[in-house]
Amino acid sequence: MRTALIVGAAGTELSPDEVRFLKDARPAGFILFARNLKDHAQIRALISDVRAAIGADDVLVLIDQEGGRVQRLRPPLGRALPPAAAYGALYAGDREVALAAAFEATRLLAADLVDLGINTDCAPVLDLPVPGSHDIIGDRAYGRTVDQVVALAKAVADGFMAGGVVPVIKHIPGHGRATADSHLALPVVTEPREELIASDFAPFKALSHLPAAMSAHVVFRAIDPDEPASTSPIIIRDVIRGLIGFDGLLMSDDLSMKALSGPMRQRAEAVIAAGSDLALHCNGDMAEMVDAAAGSGRLEGRAKERFDTALNITKATQPFDSAAAEAQLAKVLAFAAGAAESV
Repeated sequence: MRTALIVGAAGTELSPDEVRFLKDARPAGFILFARNLKDHAQIRALISDVRAAIGADDVLVLIDQEGGRVQRLRPPLGRALPPAAAYGALYAGDREVALAAAFEATRLLAADLVDLGINTDCAPVLDLPVPGSHDIIGDRAYGRTVDQVVALAKAVADGFMAGGVVPVIKHIPGHGRATADSHLALPVVTEPREELIASDFAPFKALSHLPAAMSAHVVFRAIDPDEPASTSPIIIRDVIRGLIGFDGLLMSDDLSMKALSGPMRQRAEAVIAAGSDLALHCNGDMAEMVDAAAGSGRLEGRAKERFDTALNITKATQPFDSAAAEAQLAKVLAFAAGAAESV
């Protein structure tokens, strides 16, 4: 039995308790944070130990490696990466140059991740910021128009998949309008449904064919006045699966974020009951992970099919010119540095 859960670990190696938990729960995925990363040999060993404890090769090994503010692998562990907004600024001057750079730099990143044993990146961000929204998204966004976000995010997702890495689009159906950071509080969006369809939901609809997505801990009052998207059967059924048409692997955002309330088992039960395929628990707290596993249940049925479809992406890669990709990344980093100096 596999559990419909993604978990983390407390440190750079597994404790005996963590090994026992992984053997018992056999989660579908494992997520890495800065606290788990010391050097390349250690990262590879940790991932190998996780797979051995779970007793399976079909494990999603995730990381948040967007670039800019959100990158767990920082120099010297990983390359410096520009924020999404840097590609957006480049796009404003030359669309084709920006798209090529986004694809090539991401293909390079995918190769780096696979070399370490990481097969899933929680990126790209499809959220569409609006004036007055919280800066939790900010420069993590590829732009402020639907067309630009879609074009750049697609190039990034394609770069990951070409390198055998599963891209996880986030935060479906949209976090860009939120006026609070869901790590700390529950954001509430009050705009009417029609406006959300035309803006916030539109990038996700355009890229609904992508293999995996992470839901938003955001209340959309016009659709479900009480529950955030991640625990709302109405939003997952009618908006994410229905209106947007996303039929890929759906995981919740982190269960331990303060946007959610109640015991950890109840939180896990809520996201699975709402229609998520996987619950995500990130902080590595053992007691919480045990409770989350109890609430997540088995990975089976349609959820297991979606999981298998996403995992198939990791089994094939396309060749690429690493030197050319490094040149593209350097171009964007230089452009971003120049833009920052001119502000």
